[in-house]
Amino acid sequence: MGGPLSGVPVPGGHQGVVMIVLGVVLLIVGLITGLNILWTIGIILVVIGIVLWILGALGHAVGGRRHYW
Repeated sequence: MGGPLSGVPVPGGHQGVVMIVLGVVLLIVGLITGLNILWTIGIILVVIGIVLWILGALGHAVGGRRHYW
């Protein structure tokens, strides 16, 4: 199965959503375990995922792609 870290496109083109979900999972794990680095990476992934999702929804090409969902 593909994902943002494997380099294989996610079926249906939901890369932005996958990045947001991964960020939320890292936020939760970081909060539970007390590892600040996971919490920080989670925040970064959520913010980048939301930005790419919004730009793709508005029709702006980002990084050579027209849509990120």
